[in-house]
Amino acid sequence: MSGWQVAAFLACAAFATAVQNVTGFALVLVLLGLTGVFELAPLTDAANVATVLGLANGFVALRGRVRSVNWSALRQTATGTVFGVAAGVFLLTWLSGNAVLVLRLLLGIVVIACALLVLRPAQALREASSRKAFFATGLLSGVLGGLFSASGPPLVYQFYRQPMTLDAVRDTLVALLAVGSALRLLMVVGSGQFSVAALGLGALAVPVVLGVAWWMKRHPPPWQRAAVLRMVSVLLVLTGIGLMAPAVQGLIR
Repeated sequence: MSGWQVAAFLACAAFATAVQNVTGFALVLVLLGLTGVFELAPLTDAANVATVLGLANGFVALRGRVRSVNWSALRQTATGTVFGVAAGVFLLTWLSGNAVLVLRLLLGIVVIACALLVLRPAQALREASSRKAFFATGLLSGVLGGLFSASGPPLVYQFYRQPMTLDAVRDTLVALLAVGSALRLLMVVGSGQFSVAALGLGALAVPVVLGVAWWMKRHPPPWQRAAVLRMVSVLLVLTGIGLMAPAVQGLIR
């Protein structure tokens, strides 16, 4: 990577962290989308760096909030996440080696689908979802996490419908995202899929993410969450289109 690409990636990481601290989930989607559109780094390296950044951001966010985590829902969801992450990492390894354009197209579709899912209002449930529903949510989010380290949207949609306090929803989501990131990191490192380039980029980006998260925790911006969600969703749709267009052209040729 050239110097300007590294600087641009760090700027994208800072922006994505700021968005995450307002919306609660968009760090990976924004970072991967912008990285893919501007071709700042290979998608596999970007996904691996995003995994490390997600862990770092979760560490800051969970400090002093562990008591409000819904451990029962976390265990039920994390069980599915284990299988989903394994399947996602396997697909990522195969696609990155055999069908790079398909991987880029798939990421674009996932980014747009997640943007539309976020905009869809989640109807609150009177009773908590079944164990199977939590498992299925964990499985789907795990696949997305294994592929792109983007496990957030299914979890956000599922948990914001539950009869829980907002603190419990937020902190359980943060814990689940951290669990998914840790599982993915173990699997990609164990399979030799974590490159030296990703390691160096992650080392540069972690202080940026921690600094932005620390600053925004102490100086929260006066933005309304609903308005930010709409803006992020529009950005994600445009990013998804930008990812898909060259991939479709390449596959047609």
